[in-house]
Amino acid sequence: MNERRFPPFTQIGMVSLALIVTGGIYLSAHLPEHVPLGPAVALLVASTALLCVNLFLLTRVKDFAWARFFQVFKWALLAYSITAGMIGYAFLKDHLRGGPLVVLVLSLVVYAVQVPTLIAFTVARYANSEPAGLDGSPA
Repeated sequence: MNERRFPPFTQIGMVSLALIVTGGIYLSAHLPEHVPLGPAVALLVASTALLCVNLFLLTRVKDFAWARFFQVFKWALLAYSITAGMIGYAFLKDHLRGGPLVVLVLSLVVYAVQVPTLIAFTVARYANSEPAGLDGSPA
């Protein structure tokens, strides 16, 4: 069977996700005392860079099922935006302020985008590259 070749999207995405989760754990472990932001910012920047590189590599794939990708991505993004919002709300209720809050919110944004891209890629890589109709079926 001739299987299509894709960039290492899942592997890069999981490294990005591991970096962002590590940054969140680092921040949370130091609360409520002063949090040195350097390591958390470095992890956030590295994770964001990997997310951007990953999406760029995916745009280079010929005949990718973009319609299916975005169909899955939008619903997964909705779900993960809700979970990220709940996590952010918990930190606000705990009176987190300033730099740690900014880094944490940005980390939650990366998390809320990274996971849906992984889910959508996993579905779209096995889909036909034909455009999807309104009901999700091939047009």
